[in-house]
Amino acid sequence: MAVKRMDNVGIVVEDLAGAIDFFRELGLELEGQATIEGEWAGRITGLGDQRVEIAMMRTPDGHSRLELSRFFAPPVIADHRNAPVNALGYLRVMFAVDDIDDTLERLRMRGAQLVGEVVQYSNTYRLCYIRGPEGLLIGLAQELS
Repeated sequence: MAVKRMDNVGIVVEDLAGAIDFFRELGLELEGQATIEGEWAGRITGLGDQRVEIAMMRTPDGHSRLELSRFFAPPVIADHRNAPVNALGYLRVMFAVDDIDDTLERLRMRGAQLVGEVVQYSNTYRLCYIRGPEGLLIGLAQELS
């Protein structure tokens, strides 16, 4: 049996409301919020008795989701937010945008910082990396016609 689809990408944050606002500004829609707790959830994650607030954000096309999580228990034990682009493991999420300059302008008002510079790859894309809420690494790609 083959994979049907990728359902979502999960990101753990400290400021859930701030992350929701940032990704709304980027163009994602808040699909729902909930608190997940209890030993049943801990059996899935291996964390035991956990309590986490999640927000599911959906891309405008409805095909992709971002699950933002804020853990109350157990406490967060590692921080990868300042890892460089060449660090091992899951690192960034890339979003296709209509207008990279407009997107950067709007996200800068929410604290986003350009990592390097906006570059053009051939006549195909304009690309950049930004640091978003809590230093999360986010890629932006504008397809050129």
